[in-house]
Amino acid sequence: MRLRARQWTLPLRREWSGWLFVLLSVAAIAAVLYASAPGGGPGTAARPHPVAPPAEVVPEVLPTELAPVTVDDARAANARIPLVIKGFAAARPFTYPGDAENRGRARDCLAAAMLYEAGDDAKGEQAVGQVVINRVRHPAFPKSICGVVFQGSERATGCQFTFTCDGALGRRYSDAAWGRAQVLAEMMLSGITDPRVGLATHYHTDWVRPYWSDSLEKIAIVDTHLFFRWPGYWGTPGAFRGAVSGHDAPVAKLAAISTLHALALGPPTALADADALAKEVRLVPGAGEATGRDTLYVELDRRAPPESFVTLALRLCGEKPYCKFMGWTNPTLKPASDAMSETQRAAMSFSYLRDDKAGFEKALWNCGEYKRDDARQCMKR
Repeated sequence: MRLRARQWTLPLRREWSGWLFVLLSVAAIAAVLYASAPGGGPGTAARPHPVAPPAEVVPEVLPTELAPVTVDDARAANARIPLVIKGFAAARPFTYPGDAENRGRARDCLAAAMLYEAGDDAKGEQAVGQVVINRVRHPAFPKSICGVVFQGSERATGCQFTFTCDGALGRRYSDAAWGRAQVLAEMMLSGITDPRVGLATHYHTDWVRPYWSDSLEKIAIVDTHLFFRWPGYWGTPGAFRGAVSGHDAPVAKLAAISTLHALALGPPTALADADALAKEVRLVPGAGEATGRDTLYVELDRRAPPESFVTLALRLCGEKPYCKFMGWTNPTLKPASDAMSETQRAAMSFSYLRDDKAGFEKALWNCGEYKRDDARQCMKR
């Protein structure tokens, strides 16, 4: 009996083992199909394998447009992108080829990108700076530092670096943070590199999903930022040998935070002798608790570019820790005394206020007189 029972038991175990294997196999296949199906859950679609652009055709630079997914779904989808180690190469040291004036403007463009994209964090700033330098060497991008940073900034959306078109430049970092970014940018224009990100030309934070991310290879992760390169030839060292112009034109959007850009944009009157300017300016000194908090009433040239008003304000305020600048293009409405009527206030064309103690600096325009792309640069009415 025992033998007969044993003879029946063994086939039953084999039969159940076989069925269990089949069931597990079917479940595994179903799970894979579910995950790869377009309707398999938010953000779960299988990622297409990046296709290398033809080596003889410079790849197109796509605008940064984000897929409409939640933060959690974006992070999950980004985590599924494999990290490509094969072919990883560090960038060669870069030395800026232009003269001192162009170098100064390039430094401030690079510093702005580093600070406004990564915040006051040297580790993140250096990674962003390396991407900018990689781009300026690559034939798919502009051949100047400022050209790379502000590429597409004339559009409300789709700019390459979001801080250039989302109004972030209206927010001012402390002078200390700006100074640290400038020092690091200067070092990167003099040869230091960030080997962590290699030859990356693109990056994004892990809580968003740009449409272009599926066409590129993920090659590095720095904190919450993911770094990418083109597959094939355009992501290899041979593609990063383009000549850099060494000419960085002034950028109006940087005039409020970069004196070098502001001065380069200003009309000849903004660079005139200070004594000549003083004839057009009335100083209203602060008194009592406002001692040292002086105000400048200025007549502005209606024909001058509105960005040049920032230049003039910076010129007249100099190194003062506190300075209030108010300007009118209509000389008849410029106040003749300390008192200012509502009509005169409404006619003000431009104002600038700096208060280093409070960490505040802001320039505002009368947008009824001068149209601004960013509404936060408009005076309240």
